[in-house]
Amino acid sequence: MQPLARTTRSLSIAVALAATLGACAGYNNMMSGAPAMQVGQKLELTGAQEVPPVTTSATGKATVMITKDSVSGSIETTGITATAAHIHQGAPGANGPVIVPMVKEGDKFVFPAGAKLTDAQYEAYKNGGLYLNVHSAAHPGGEIRAQIK
Repeated sequence: MQPLARTTRSLSIAVALAATLGACAGYNNMMSGAPAMQVGQKLELTGAQEVPPVTTSATGKATVMITKDSVSGSIETTGITATAAHIHQGAPGANGPVIVPMVKEGDKFVFPAGAKLTDAQYEAYKNGGLYLNVHSAAHPGGEIRAQIK
């Protein structure tokens, strides 16, 4: 390739890239007023994750969305007659206190409107120090659990 042709081709690519990036920046600026789409963590709750582990056929699927200002989401379970569900503060392999209780809504548990973490709890969340679990009459300390990451 001739030096002039190479320079012209490189310049054409640079101009096209700049135009594309400029269009993206304009789009991002246009969208900056739009609320961010929240994507929740998908969690699988099992008895093996409880402390101590629980032998059970019960399982749960949860979606949890945590921001600095809110906690939302739900848990659906199978193979358990659940009596309660909530977020606890505790590292993997450790138990801890309830910090965000959930409420029964139909056949699932949900977080009540206005649920949120304190600043210290939010720091624990960022460090993997929160877990979700579901309790039953047979296992009042918790039958299934998943660490929130």
